[in-house]
Parts: sequence; C-alpha cells; structure tokens
Amino acid sequence: MPAHSSAPVPPDPAPAARGPAGPGGPAPVDPAVWRLAFTVVIGALAVVFDTTIVTVAFDDLTRSLHTSIATIQWVGTGYLLAVFVTIPLTKWAQARVGGKRLWTGALTVFLLGSVLSALAWNAPALIAFRVVQGIGGGIMMPLMATLIMQAAKGREIGRVMATVTLPTALGPLLGPVLGGLLLSVGNWRWLFLVNIPFCLVGAVLAHRDLPDDRPAPGAPRPALDVVGLLLLSPGVAALLYGLSRVEGSAGLARAGVLVPLVAGLVLVLAFVARSLPRAHALINLRLLRHRAPAASAALLFLGGTSLYGAMLLLPLYWQQVRGEGALGAGLLLIPQGLGTLVARTRAGHLTDRLGPRPVALTGFALVTLGTLPFALADAHAPTVPLLAALFLRGLGLGAAMVPLNGAAFLGLAHHEIPDASIISRVSQQIGGSVGTAVLAVVLQHTTASAETVAAGYGTAFWWALGATALALPLSLLLPGREAEGASSSGGSGR
Repeated sequence: MPAHSSAPVPPDPAPAARGPAGPGGPAPVDPAVWRLAFTVVIGALAVVFDTTIVTVAFDDLTRSLHTSIATIQWVGTGYLLAVFVTIPLTKWAQARVGGKRLWTGALTVFLLGSVLSALAWNAPALIAFRVVQGIGGGIMMPLMATLIMQAAKGREIGRVMATVTLPTALGPLLGPVLGGLLLSVGNWRWLFLVNIPFCLVGAVLAHRDLPDDRPAPGAPRPALDVVGLLLLSPGVAALLYGLSRVEGSAGLARAGVLVPLVAGLVLVLAFVARSLPRAHALINLRLLRHRAPAASAALLFLGGTSLYGAMLLLPLYWQQVRGEGALGAGLLLIPQGLGTLVARTRAGHLTDRLGPRPVALTGFALVTLGTLPFALADAHAPTVPLLAALFLRGLGLGAAMVPLNGAAFLGLAHHEIPDASIISRVSQQIGGSVGTAVLAVVLQHTTASAETVAAGYGTAFWWALGATALALPLSLLLPGREAEGASSSGGSGR
C-alpha cells in the first residue's frame, strides 16, 4: 500500500521478524518504508539533539536568567521527567487515534514547547516550557521505532534498525558539539530555535508520507490501564529524579536521593507484579519471558550505561584533565561520533546476515578496547592515540546498538511492537541514568582522594569498563542467525 494512502493499515498477522524470504535471499524493503523512516527520523532528530544540547548551556543559563545552578538543573531534569511520564501512554494513544495523528500531534507539542522555551523570560518559565517539550518528546521516541518496525514487517530488520536508532546514537555524541557551536555564535535561545526547522520539515513530511491508520469507525477502543499508569509513570519519574540528584550530592545516602529512589523502586516493582499476569496491562511485560526481548532489554540497559555514563566522563576529562574549553571538548569527541556513523550501516547488514549475537559481541568488545586507553592515560598522554581510541569506541557503539534494538522485536507480532518499543526505550534511558549517577559518585570520590585529577578519572574509567565488560557474556544470550530465521516459522526467537 502506498505510504500516502488514506486507508487503515491492517495488522500483520506474521511475526515481526521473519528472517529470509526464501532461497533467493531476504525480501527487499519496500521503498515506502524508507520514506516513512526518513520522515520520522527528521522529526526525532530535534528531540534527541534537544535532550543533550542544553547540557552545555547551564552556565550561560545561570548567568542570563540570574538564578542558581541548582534551579537551572531543572531545565534538564524537568524535561526528562516529563518524557518518562508520557512514554507509557504511547501504545494506548496510538491504538486510540492512529500513529499518524499521534506523531503529528506530539511533534506539534514539541514545536510549541521549543518556541516557548526560546521566548522564556525567567528560569521557572523555561522549566515549565521544557516540560511541554518533554510531553511531546516522550511520545515521539518510542512511536518512531513502532511506526518503522510495523511498516517494515520484519524485512531486513538490521538495516531498518540502523535507521531507527540513528537519532538516539547521534544525540549524545553530536549534541554537545552543536550546543557549543550555537553558544559561540549566538545566545542560549538558539538552542531551542534550532528545533523549529526540524519540526516544520518533519510535520510536512509526516502529512505526506505517513499512512492514515486511524481505527475504523465503530471499532472497539482500548481502555487505559489507569492503575498501571499511576504506578509506572510516577515510579520511573521518581527513580530518574533520584538518580539525577546523585551528581550534585554527596552520594546515594542522602535523603534527597534515597527517598525518591526507594519510592520509585517500590512503585515500579508494584507495576511489574500487577502487570505480569494481565493480558491488557499498560505495557505487556510478558514479552520479557522470551529470550530475545529479555536479553535485548538487559543489554540496552548496559549499553545506555556505557553510552551515557561515559559521556559524563569524556567531556569532563578533556576539560578538567587536559584543560580544554566546552567547545574544544565537544570537538574532540567528534571522532567517536564519526565512528558511530561509519559502523551503523555495516552493522545493519551484518545483523541481517549473521544475527544479533556476533555483531553485539564484537561491538561491546570494541567499546571495551576504545575505553581502555582513557583508564590508563595520564594528564600528558598523547592526544592522537586517544582520538583513535574514541573512533574505535564509536565503531563499537554503532555496531552494538543496532542488533540490540533489533533483537527487541524478534518473533513479535504486529500488535506487540509498541510494547517492545516502550520497553527498549525505558531500558536504555534508565541504564543511562544509572550509569551517569554511579560514575558521578565514583568521580567525586576518586578525584577527591587520588593524588592527581588524572588518576581519579582513570579509576572512574575503570568503572565504566566494568559495565561494558559485563555486556560481553550477556551478548551470548542474544539469538544467532539460525534462531532469527526460525522465528519465521515458529517464533523460536522467543
């Protein structure tokens, strides 16, 4: 069916990851799928860049808005909490109004929040408008993966996932660089104005390319699991809030950190206990009973820890150990971003040929090798080898994240894809928050007790290496090519 058709898209009764089409090789991906993927990626780039681009502007925001760093931290924290309050609503909202209308509506909300943030007159106004942005962004990120995977219907899942995960990979790597460049030529308001062209172009493309998949008139509408929402959204928000406060506190033992962490954990565990036996829970956690989605979720957690946690350490290393400014540190991270871009397309092809297991295993091994020089480096280590290590680390991240995200959908039916998208997104982001929090505590203690700042950073990088090394044996739990191909006939990937 053409991408611009107004007819509803029927559910695909076959599993979402079907393996090869036959002896002639894998079935080609419909060009309409690539148009749809390009359309949603354009809109999603604004969301992902906005998540990381603002972090380099906290000092400018503090001075320009005449407030404290503790208040300005809520510009990031408020956005993040809003994102995770709305993520669990994505599946229900898509079933109620259709993917096209939900995508354009969320993109419009994000655009409105961006314009209002650029016009903010004080810190409370900016924080409130960032929450508006987060409401739109929280819907868009899992919905992006859902729309593309449902349209692809399991054909060439590695290549398709390389496209789906492109914004998520680029954001932490290039966002700080873009933020530094914008601040060097303008003021902090440009950090939000830069979203406008992405949103406008994304809205025009969505109107043209996304299929009108509204439910048929008279079709039953799913009921919202209100109890599940009241458990999960505040629970995840409390966990993230507690973790976000670790960096600015003395550690995990303070009440301001421990209370939200414990409360969030209790709410999330209550949600899990309530949802596992239910067929129509807010999120179908029974997907985690199957090996491929469960292994993918665990590895995305560790991958988030490796990606986001180390992204706390790397810019600070260049600034505090090597004496670079914010823009210089961002530019020195470009090799990692280039490595990620280089690896992604090849990783997609290899995932389709070999299955997720060997590609993810190789990716995490490269991340380990690329991080090791920073654990061994002192303040006078040559720059060129460190830049080469960053490129190698980027290759590993690009190689690992494609099969991890793809494995989350192996053997799933059309209607199960939204649940897998939400589980993948939450796993990776919580992993990133945990990694950032743990490494922040480690960095505080090691830099305070070590003989030199460089030695303190070396210890922190060893901790980052530990999380990455743990992913190596877990990668063996991912299915190989044989299991992926078998899923087409019996769902053995499950």
